[in-house]
Amino acid sequence: MTAVGRALYRVRGPLYYAAALVLISGVVWGLLVDEGPADRVRRALMGIALVVGVGCALLAWLGPRLLVEQSPRRVRAPVWGRWVAVNSPASAVPSHGVRAYGQAYAIDLVFDPPERPRPAFGGPRAMPPASDYPALGEPVHAMIDGVVVRASDWRRDHRARANTAGLAYMIAEGMLREIGGPGFIVGNHVTIRGDDGVYALVAHLQQDSVTVRRGERVIAGQQIGRCGNSGNTSEPHVHAQLMDRASLWTAQGVPLAFAGIHTSGASEPFDGVPANEEYLLAR
Repeated sequence: MTAVGRALYRVRGPLYYAAALVLISGVVWGLLVDEGPADRVRRALMGIALVVGVGCALLAWLGPRLLVEQSPRRVRAPVWGRWVAVNSPASAVPSHGVRAYGQAYAIDLVFDPPERPRPAFGGPRAMPPASDYPALGEPVHAMIDGVVVRASDWRRDHRARANTAGLAYMIAEGMLREIGGPGFIVGNHVTIRGDDGVYALVAHLQQDSVTVRRGERVIAGQQIGRCGNSGNTSEPHVHAQLMDRASLWTAQGVPLAFAGIHTSGASEPFDGVPANEEYLLAR
């Protein structure tokens, strides 16, 4: 039963979307079809979809108890310089509030060099240009040795969401992005399959910045793109995560630890992930 539960938990996302589509279609169908055999079929399908949807919601709540605990995989930091962690598994798991799309142990990194601090949240402009942020265009590197299985950089870099009004817009926009699937959430991205079968993803890359192609072999530390503001983002940053398969629909997150980095207040390198609002210093 545990194996079945894990399998269902893995596909909860696609099942939930399918159930939602059936329910919406059923409502529209009901406006067009009169009472009769076809209407009974519609009601039956909507009943099944409702049960499936509720089941998926329960799986999302109870499913993590079925997962096997894993040790962190040590990888190279995808960025160099002074970056601050704004969402980190060192502070909470799941780090982004959800486990969907393999994000359970994901980390967000924002470039914040002393000579050009990033704009503070809460300014007068709701959506300033992404170019106001020093992270835009910064090199992004492969975290592991492996083969590129996905490389996408056609999505545009949108403006930042820099105050409460901008953030409210981003939340509403994010709901629409969800309809398009995970690609519209992570934006431009590169996924690499490591030699041990673990997949490393870096996301929100700059449009037309990806330097590798599907099937190409890369080594840890190799530049694969540049930091952008594509996908569901409030400002230019790098989203990094490990997962157990390439498909964001069914992937489960894998814990990660950065090798050979410093954090603010630490005098010695350590292997780990900085907590939220802690600086990562890598080279």
